[in-house]
Amino acid sequence: MLGRLAALKAASTPDLKQQWRDLFAAEPPPYNRRFLETRLAYRIQELAYGGLKPETIERLEALGEQLDGGNPVLRRIRGDDRPITGTRLIREYQGVEHSVTVLHDGFEYQGRPYQSLSSIARAITGTRWNGWLFFGLKNRRAAA
Repeated sequence: MLGRLAALKAASTPDLKQQWRDLFAAEPPPYNRRFLETRLAYRIQELAYGGLKPETIERLEALGEQLDGGNPVLRRIRGDDRPITGTRLIREYQGVEHSVTVLHDGFEYQGRPYQSLSSIARAITGTRWNGWLFFGLKNRRAAA
C-alpha cells in the first residue's frame, strides 16, 4: 500500500483519472491534480484499513443536522466568501514568507489575533492594502 501511495506523485494525470475510475467506479471530477492525489490516497487507505466507523458517520450526520436542520441544500451554501476555519494563507513579501491562519472569528498572524486580512497586510507591508488582494483571495479584475 505504501508503494501505491508514493506512486501517486509520479503518476500522470490520465493514470490518476483511471485509478479514480477503478477505485470509485465513477468518472473523476474536473478538479486539479492535487485533489485527485489526496482523494485517491485517502481511498487507498480506506480500502486497506477500513473507513469510518458507523458510529462516527452517525455522529457527523447528527452534527450536520444540528447546523442545517437536515437540509442538504444548506450544506452547500456558504454564508460568505471567507476561507474555511483552519485554512493557512501563505504570502511571500520581499523574500519573507508570511503565514496567516483563518480563525472562526478572525485571523491569526505571528501568534496574534487580527479582525481583518487588511490589518495583517498593513502590519507586513507598512502600507494600506486590501487584504483579500494581498493574500490572493480576490483577483484585481473582480475587485474593480
